[in-house]
Amino acid sequence: MSSATTPTISVTDHHQSKMEPVTVASKETEEKREQSRQDVQPARDVEKGGSSQHLANEEYEIVKWDDGEAANPHNFSKARKWMIVLIVCMGAVCATTCSSVVASTYQAVEDEFGISGEVATLGVTLFIAGLGIGPLFLGPLSEFFGRAPIYRWSYLFFVLFNIPVALARNPETWLVGRFLSGVSGAAFLSVAGGSVSDLFYGPELSLPMSVYSGSPFLGPVIGPIIGGFINEHTNWRWTWYVQIIWAAIELVLLVFVVPETYSPVLLKRKARRLRKETGDDRIRAKLELEGKSIVKTVMLSVTIPFKLVASEPMALALNTWTSILLGILYMFFSAFPIVFSQHGFNLQEKGLTFLGIGLGIIVATSMNPLFTAQVARRNERRYAHLPPGEHRPPPPPEEHLIKGLYGAVLCPLALFWFAFTTYPSVHWIVPIIASVPFGFGMVLAYSSTFTFLVDVYRPFAASAMASNSFMRSALAAAFPLFTTQMYHKLGTVWASALCAFLLVACAPFPFLFYFYGHRLRKSCKYGVKEE
Repeated sequence: MSSATTPTISVTDHHQSKMEPVTVASKETEEKREQSRQDVQPARDVEKGGSSQHLANEEYEIVKWDDGEAANPHNFSKARKWMIVLIVCMGAVCATTCSSVVASTYQAVEDEFGISGEVATLGVTLFIAGLGIGPLFLGPLSEFFGRAPIYRWSYLFFVLFNIPVALARNPETWLVGRFLSGVSGAAFLSVAGGSVSDLFYGPELSLPMSVYSGSPFLGPVIGPIIGGFINEHTNWRWTWYVQIIWAAIELVLLVFVVPETYSPVLLKRKARRLRKETGDDRIRAKLELEGKSIVKTVMLSVTIPFKLVASEPMALALNTWTSILLGILYMFFSAFPIVFSQHGFNLQEKGLTFLGIGLGIIVATSMNPLFTAQVARRNERRYAHLPPGEHRPPPPPEEHLIKGLYGAVLCPLALFWFAFTTYPSVHWIVPIIASVPFGFGMVLAYSSTFTFLVDVYRPFAASAMASNSFMRSALAAAFPLFTTQMYHKLGTVWASALCAFLLVACAPFPFLFYFYGHRLRKSCKYGVKEE
């Protein structure tokens, strides 16, 4: 391809009074360009660039945000930002609540459909499988269409696919509806984190990101609590009626309250508006000039996560650790009813036993900003020798694993405590108290792993997170399938202790990468290498 038709993007500051044109043009063309610039509103903030394929031999102007422009999500009021974040977080809580609330309906569904406990357990397995598959497709689509359309359409389908779950007259309809609703609800696991970073940046990002990070873990804990009360007092179908009503309210809020926040898409709209107002066809947003293929982007999103995890030992190890953690959490939705049946608990009382894990999740989420501040202070001390005002490099990725060190110790200790207090002779409050540090340590483990993966595999951060999401969902989907048999065969003590031993085996991972990660990063294929 000749240089005349090859798209070349060269960016210069729009405040410069003079720039070198990318291609040679006639004097008459330059005069027309100058007249066009004068016709464009002076408030427009653009950068000048090279030529696009359909505008060969023509300069184009790249639109960017004006200082203080109201349409820029970073300039939204703090109240509006938090309202958007909380609605998005509640959407994540609603979707993940749907994953575990089904556990309270097992007995009723088995009786009505005449199915075994193993088949009923597929209700949670298929939903989580959908949560794992959905992000591989929904994440890249948001790069083309923005966050808002993905939220709205996926949540619309989330509501619609829960209707056959509520009205099902046979197990096939019920199970297919569970899988499809899981795929639809996955948008909040793949896109919502981006929405938070669209609104906040710098030091103020820590708290809202912590709130969002905790919400997908709080949902599974809320599910048995809500489901226990509903199924203790009314028909199992009301579990899904309540879920549909909640999701429908979320959908209304997403449509009417949550705007688009993805800057590249907003700048594309701005460029389109300015072209219409000025008649200047050279005005473009960077997203319009990238020329990315939707199909190719989705295919890369589906394949790169698996290539990354197959060639990066650090990603594989940390993904395995966090996957086992989530598998154990979903195992508890079948295990807790077995454990607390020994104390004569009814269905709603069994649901309340998850309050311990919920408390641990909330406390850990609220403490996340403290850990972030600790990392910042350590980084300041690391570069204290630099003159005041001189740029200080960001902390190395290994610093983010400090939280994970606590989680690696707390989670197996909490499980051993839980395991050896599940005897009927031990008061029921003791194993519930033991579940508090498990919830606490789990959030620390996830938070540190997510941040570390994004920092190490920065050029492929989305793929690193997708690989983690898929592996987590795979194990979380599989563990409930053998929980009941394992607890009946081994007993509550040793079945729970076995889970603790699994976490003991994984506990060295964050320590290993905290101390030696800087060496391992030198051989990373997909990551940022240590210089």
